[in-house]
Amino acid sequence: MPNPLWPADWTRLQRSNATLVLALLLLVLVMAALGWLLSWLPEPIGSSAQIFAEGARTTLGLTLISGAVGLVLGTATALARTSRWALLRWIARLYLWVIRGTPLLVQILFVYFALPVLVPSLRLPEFSAAVLALGLNAGAYNSEAIRAGLLAVPQGQTEAARALGLARRQVFFDVVMPQAFKMALPPLVSNFVALLKDSSLAYAIGVVELTNVGNRLQSETFQPIASLGTVALTYLLLTTLVTQATQAIEYRFDIEGRAQ
Repeated sequence: MPNPLWPADWTRLQRSNATLVLALLLLVLVMAALGWLLSWLPEPIGSSAQIFAEGARTTLGLTLISGAVGLVLGTATALARTSRWALLRWIARLYLWVIRGTPLLVQILFVYFALPVLVPSLRLPEFSAAVLALGLNAGAYNSEAIRAGLLAVPQGQTEAARALGLARRQVFFDVVMPQAFKMALPPLVSNFVALLKDSSLAYAIGVVELTNVGNRLQSETFQPIASLGTVALTYLLLTTLVTQATQAIEYRFDIEGRAQ
């Protein structure tokens, strides 16, 4: 990842760490100062700046929590797909078939409206229902990326590690998983950035995130260009900073194999 900001004699690790810290710092600053920045814009944005800022923080929180759920669920599903037990493989395939074969919006609506009818004890608040639906969706796509990474690790490395006397658990966690996650990192990063944009569908069940704030404002003021334009620019800013942070992580692990 070319980055002219840092000295040419810095190592790959130093450049990736500096880029990651800078991107995260800018993200925190943007989240903290977004309300103040938007307050300088003309009406109807200026008077609603704090609502936009709160919506952006909700969007980011929704993405981070759902992304963590999706990563854990994706890893578990990938392991189930490569398991020796047929029942686990069958359950994983059923989960992928359902999630990948239905729209995300339908999944969000199902979790919020239909799930409490089937299981009354699972009546979740809007934010929690959105996290569950987004996490389930992200987990399905993450699992295929992680499974591809697991299958790409040469069998010879596993056999060599066992020949050295390593236990099965050591072979898996010390040899297989690190390489699998490295190879799965690009699609996982892509899935996370897509999740940031997909979180906008949570407005359908009343989560007051960024898209919901913009939609409400354009309905009240009949100024769609200003309202939805601000929403789009805020998403663009968030995805740019998140992409910079994730690319720094890819650069750190030398996904392209260009380290000298």
